[in-house]
Amino acid sequence: MEKDINELREIITTSNRVTVLTGAGISAESGLPTFRGADGIWRNHEVTDVATPQAFAGDPELVWEFYNWRRNLLSKVTFNDGHKALVKLENHVDDFTLITQNVDGLHREAGSKRLLEIHGNLWDVKCTQCGLLNLDRSQDMGRLPKCTKCEGLLRPNVVWFGESLDPDILGKAFDAARNCEVMLIVGTSGIVQPAASLSLHAKQGGAVVAEINLEKTPQSGHMNFVLTGKAGEILPMLVESLD
Repeated sequence: MEKDINELREIITTSNRVTVLTGAGISAESGLPTFRGADGIWRNHEVTDVATPQAFAGDPELVWEFYNWRRNLLSKVTFNDGHKALVKLENHVDDFTLITQNVDGLHREAGSKRLLEIHGNLWDVKCTQCGLLNLDRSQDMGRLPKCTKCEGLLRPNVVWFGESLDPDILGKAFDAARNCEVMLIVGTSGIVQPAASLSLHAKQGGAVVAEINLEKTPQSGHMNFVLTGKAGEILPMLVESLD
């Protein structure tokens, strides 16, 4: 793998347009659950049943209990070497876009600026009545948090199962994938659409596409590079020569 890392590092170093897609794997290295497999259960509830608009409409207290639990978890962790390496890469590349499926805000915390959070951010809350959007880093928002403007019920500003992604953000993500010279796919299973198709668009646009993950994925076959291991170890090696 060392040969592949050296080769990919050289390609990245000489590229002006780089796009990165990150998934739960990069945050798992900070100690956050991925909500797949055994991590997909919370208080005997399937996460896919709690994080839905239907669940919020039927039992908003339960949904907020889940998100307050996640806020508390998140308050105890921080970004890792993988997040920091991507900030270093952003500072080196003229045309850089970081697309993340994660809602934990760790990329923001690490210092990433050219960032598309396609599934939203856990720390952002939105009023269900007036639409006011606010950043609130409280560990516990309470049972039924209310809007400071209109007293409407707040909800986490994340994309729940069954909801559509913001078309503007998604459009920018696909543009970044189509127009890049290099695309890194980091810590993602490669099965959640539409994010999973971004690497295909990059490949069709002529980009060099590399996958960095703990194990191979259904998309590994069309990658130019498949680097198996921790993002927090591999990404720093890829950017170590950058100023």
